[in-house]
Amino acid sequence: MHKSASYVLGHTDQELERLVNQAQLVDPITRRSFLEAGVSLGMRVLDVGSGPGDVSFLVADLVGARGEVVGVDRSPIAIRTANARMASRPLANVSFVEGDPAELQFARPFDAVVGRYVLMFQPDPAAMLHRLATHLRPGGVLAFHELDWNGARSHPAVPTYDRSCEWIVKTLAQSGADPRLGAKLAAIMNAAGLPAANLHLESLASAGPDGAELATFTADLTRALLPEMRRLGIATAEEVGIDTLAARIRGEMIASTATIIGRAEIGAWARNQV
Repeated sequence: MHKSASYVLGHTDQELERLVNQAQLVDPITRRSFLEAGVSLGMRVLDVGSGPGDVSFLVADLVGARGEVVGVDRSPIAIRTANARMASRPLANVSFVEGDPAELQFARPFDAVVGRYVLMFQPDPAAMLHRLATHLRPGGVLAFHELDWNGARSHPAVPTYDRSCEWIVKTLAQSGADPRLGAKLAAIMNAAGLPAANLHLESLASAGPDGAELATFTADLTRALLPEMRRLGIATAEEVGIDTLAARIRGEMIASTATIIGRAEIGAWARNQV
């Protein structure tokens, strides 16, 4: 993820590990969205807010050995982590650069600029997209995967899950992020001077005794945000009970044979007209 003034999750080792675990669940969604956007073999791609490298590695598979991926992140810790992870992968076509992708200069234009969970942390996402579009060749594509937490819910009710989602949304919003930016992607791209956006929406869901993934995923994000939750007075450590949170969500799911549904995962893409 791209760090900005409102980026509350930081780049600790624990947070970078959480991002890697998160990628295992959401990479298939990102892949399908980017494929629909036209990211394909031979392309040169800029990955904005590359974090520990998961999106860059995913895109490297899409563009193949003839393509190229440049991941950019403001965090030196994230860049070091991405380079360390790349050392164990046979990828000669991926590199990572520290800096602001909207301000950096590149020797050649890109066929695509992509990002995941980046724009929600920007104070002016349309202005950022407008600047990023200058890195594209004529007809190049901008493709971003963002969130809308309005989609998170349970049925029958799983109170601990629903409450955790409410805490997450309030914490993100009060720290300056936009937890519902995904639903605004088309309008933001239009404000950035791009043509009409295409959209892709999916969501994660879990049910039954084996449906632990989304419960664990939600508890891990709650843990990452807990210091800020406490600072903002949104929830106390006692209310959250972080060490048993995932187990309590699973227990309530099983007891009521419930389904929990995650936030909406929304992809949007548009082609540069310049």
